Amino acid sequence: MFEVTVEQVFASAHALRNYKGKCENIHGHNWKVQAVIEGERLDETGLLVDFVDVKNLMARIIERLDHQHLNEIPPFDVVNPSAENIAEHLYRELAQGLANAPVPVRLQSLRVWETDIQSATYRP
Repeated sequence: MFEVTVEQVFASAHALRNYKGKCENIHGHNWKVQAVIEGERLDETGLLVDFVDVKNLMARIIERLDHQHLNEIPPFDVVNPSAENIAEHLYRELAQGLANAPVPVRLQSLRVWETDIQSATYRP
């Protein structure tokens, strides 16, 4: 089994609904996103996936969230923009984009850091 990890960053604000404490107020984070992709075989070049392709795919997905108030954009205008929900959303978007990879791959996990010491991971 081969595994590739790619990370990206973005900045955005959010406010947690139904939360009692500081995080119910609008506040921002410099988020870090980590995608772990796995597969059993490599392509003819010897790659599971091209780092550049994954980085570009992640950038297109994250661009919608970058420098935004997450509570105002779908799906977070309805779904609470918790780190857990953001991780699941990004997982689903990225997994869909990886469906056309040259060799069969699976997005094993997607982790989102709100801070250097706090993160949430989504695995199906």
